[in-house]
Amino acid sequence: MNRRRWTTVAAASASFLGVTTLTGAAPALEQDAAPAYVALGDSYSSGLGAGDYGDSGDCKRSANAYAQQWAAANSPSSFDFTACSGARTGDVLSGQLGPLNSSTGLVSISIGGNDAGFADTMQACVLQGESVCLEKIEEAKGYIAGTLPGELDSVYNAISDRAPSAKVVVLGYPRMYKLNGECSVGISEASRAAINSAADTLNETIAKRAADHGFSFGDVRDAFTGHEICSGDSWLHSVTFPIGESYHPTANGQTSGYLPAMEQNA
Repeated sequence: MNRRRWTTVAAASASFLGVTTLTGAAPALEQDAAPAYVALGDSYSSGLGAGDYGDSGDCKRSANAYAQQWAAANSPSSFDFTACSGARTGDVLSGQLGPLNSSTGLVSISIGGNDAGFADTMQACVLQGESVCLEKIEEAKGYIAGTLPGELDSVYNAISDRAPSAKVVVLGYPRMYKLNGECSVGISEASRAAINSAADTLNETIAKRAADHGFSFGDVRDAFTGHEICSGDSWLHSVTFPIGESYHPTANGQTSGYLPAMEQNA
């Protein structure tokens, strides 16, 4: 819900309740801020790959991250940005939930990719060839199907317990590669297709768990279509130096891929 809508709701409520001055005229309402907002999650939420990390250290919280941009545009009554590069579900539970309380009105989160071994899988695909890549991807899919749902439930339950009135937006992950695209070197086409398939499996699992908790799911795959690695207009880094930004959204990916999904679901 954006700032304009919050203001409209407040004005309508005042009118319905008959709030007036002694002269019978409706009082001028102060411009309402959007609700208190807390941004949780992993590197796709912290903005790794988008630059401008300030003094956030290893968490790599970018000024270009979708959460920062949404907060700047909507002026929430408070904004806490605890998302951190490399975070897994357990890290969210142990270190990111502090700002949540009964006054929190909005929460965003992307989580699950690191639990499923995203970084290790991509490293294996790049360095160890197709057969190892495909094997690692099958292992990741097994984890996503069997173990990850329970890990997500633990995080989502904790969010609901701490911030029972909050609107929760769960953001997904893009597919990495445009198949039969412009890349003439690098991993095999079979590996690229398998990586995309794993992204779909991950998104489907996250979307299902989010829906079962009454949360909104922001699917970014359509927005990134045509802007994957090998597209010629990528919003995702391929292999980079420093290596940590590899396979993460660029500043354009945060602005044009993730921010619209946040805006549509907040």
